[in-house]
Amino acid sequence: MFGFAVAGCGTDSESKVTTLRIGHTLDTQHSVHKAMEYFGARVAELSGGTIEVKIYPGSQLGNEREMIELLQIGSLSMTKVSASPLEGFVPAMKIFSIPYIFRDNAHFWTVLNSHIGKTLLQEVEPFRLKGLAYYDAGSRSFYSNNKPIHSPADLAGMKIRVLNSPTAVRTVRELGGAATPVSWGELYTALQQGVVDGAENNPPSYYLSRHYEIARYYSLDEHTSVPDIMLMSLRTWDNLSAQQQAWVSEAMQDSVLFQRQAWQQSTAESLAKVKADGVEVIYPDKTLFVEAVKPFHESLRDTEVGALISEIKAL
Repeated sequence: MFGFAVAGCGTDSESKVTTLRIGHTLDTQHSVHKAMEYFGARVAELSGGTIEVKIYPGSQLGNEREMIELLQIGSLSMTKVSASPLEGFVPAMKIFSIPYIFRDNAHFWTVLNSHIGKTLLQEVEPFRLKGLAYYDAGSRSFYSNNKPIHSPADLAGMKIRVLNSPTAVRTVRELGGAATPVSWGELYTALQQGVVDGAENNPPSYYLSRHYEIARYYSLDEHTSVPDIMLMSLRTWDNLSAQQQAWVSEAMQDSVLFQRQAWQQSTAESLAKVKADGVEVIYPDKTLFVEAVKPFHESLRDTEVGALISEIKAL
């Protein structure tokens, strides 16, 4: 990664082609990668071929945090990150890691497309980042090695891998588990060696990471809905003309619609494939989990985040 010496947004002076370089941590079969390819094709079409996109998947340029740093110095044009690690920049982003605040998927997208979602995207700008759009990352559910999870009581004593987010850590603790941050790239081995007893993620990530080969119980409690966020280097954005910015914005919004549809298809296919492989997919009584986190919600009532939760529930 540190040898990645090319500029994030390069322009060929002879051909007048602007190149946007995108790095991410996911597999090329993931809907996010496919949406990035769609974005590239769409922005090339809108710009008459004067903007091209090059994609570096599979953590070629580092982990999410390292690629954010590349964006900040302008050495990379764009990346995809989960909203949770952005809590370190924008504390209000913790809202997505608080369990059971969205009624359903339609409510989730209503919030993202509202002034709340738009404001959160804008709040990364002081950190030399440009929030472009949200991609669907579904809902996060628990998977485990040694026993099924039917209720919060089953999480007692279990080491559960979580995102590197204080709110994600607290969520698992409130539900009875021992939250253990582990990087995504190290999680397969951590599950294999018993460093953790389980993890939590959405169906496509569970399937494409092959974690189902080790963690054979998948409990669809759907405790949080944490979106992915497409970020651009603010330096790259500011170097684009107003027309180029308009093309990028339009292509990105088109890719959001593409990705949401691809995500739904990928989720259904992933669940079907893990079931076919013999994974026990569990549909627990969610009310047990909702009851378990009520004290968590109550503790936030008089805080800024509590006010945001009330605003979200009113939408």
